[in-house]
Amino acid sequence: MLKENIKAKWFWCARWLCRLFCILFFRVRSYGRDNIPETGPFVLISNHQSFLDPMLCGIPLKRRVSFLARETLFNHWLFGRMITSVGTIPVKLGEGDISAIRKAVDILKQDRGICLFPEGTRSHDGKITPFKSGFGLLCRRGNAAVVPVVIDGAFECWPRHKKLFSRGSIVVDYGRAIPAEQAKKMSNEKLAEVLTKTLRRMQNKSRIKQGKKPYDY
Repeated sequence: MLKENIKAKWFWCARWLCRLFCILFFRVRSYGRDNIPETGPFVLISNHQSFLDPMLCGIPLKRRVSFLARETLFNHWLFGRMITSVGTIPVKLGEGDISAIRKAVDILKQDRGICLFPEGTRSHDGKITPFKSGFGLLCRRGNAAVVPVVIDGAFECWPRHKKLFSRGSIVVDYGRAIPAEQAKKMSNEKLAEVLTKTLRRMQNKSRIKQGKKPYDY
């Protein structure tokens, strides 16, 4: 219990530091936070534009969120320690990582949140590629509401071909949650298809609102 309390306190401290970082370098605007369930487990399903995305998804929220990240990211001596310290779960890509799923389900059963990036890798051009379908099993086993999240602007601030970020404006938009009961009725493939279309629609709506050209899907 003491160890868990220390982890929780460090999580909120790290969240504050991330918020400060964003204030210093980016103009981050978030919308739709009232779509996050006040209680119970939930899964954030987001597009993946940059290394900034986990931080961007988590800092606007009052509820604690854990993340899944590919195993190779834990190899860096500093970054690996940082993401481990806030409870990030390593995932082996290219195979069904049952251990990672079990750890994520355990978190959901504690009525907490999990954030996933089902594209599997950062965008090459800012567009949303079709989601991989494996996350459906996690949502069902965790009896979790599914919340679509769109990030726009992070690609311009830190595209995958650049080593360092630049200042800029970023929008984070939380869409209407799919209740756990409804998500359970969908196959993995159907849930992935619905969320891919939902996030693309949300992204273009956000870009038009910002005065940007919508993506052609």
